[in-house]
Amino acid sequence: MDYPAKLVMGIITADDCNDIEVFKTITKRFGTVDIKSDPIVFDVTDYYVVEMGKKLKRQWVSFESLISQDSLSEIKLETIKMEDSFKRADGTRTVNLDPGYATMHNFVLASTKGYSHRVYLDKGIYAELTFVCKKKKFRTLPWTYFDYRDNIAFFDSIRIKFKSQITTPGD
Repeated sequence: MDYPAKLVMGIITADDCNDIEVFKTITKRFGTVDIKSDPIVFDVTDYYVVEMGKKLKRQWVSFESLISQDSLSEIKLETIKMEDSFKRADGTRTVNLDPGYATMHNFVLASTKGYSHRVYLDKGIYAELTFVCKKKKFRTLPWTYFDYRDNIAFFDSIRIKFKSQITTPGD
């Protein structure tokens, strides 16, 4: 693995979503979760309300196994298929999965939406630089989502865990 990173998954679930099945699905594919945030009420935007409903929860998890940074677009495509497997009979989603990765230098989030601050990867997937590391801590950028901003300490804990995974004794 040339450029290792720590896979992080943002999870937004609707009130009628089977959270246990979502966790089974993502851990079956991506492995053991090593850090998990507490679930919070997701009300920072109305973006998902029409499709998913008003009672939304947000949570983040990171996975024990490291990934290659160049696998982000493939991972995003896989999570879209996972979301589809949890759709309601009317075709609306009950879960939104947002993969990203942490390194010692930054946190990058995958997206299907292009924008001026997103870089096209491939197959309709973009990369968004969400945090940069300065003075050993993640720092927000003007476009960093509010729920990510409000939980930056959680993402710093992931960066610290990643450092322990890539640092060998004696380094």
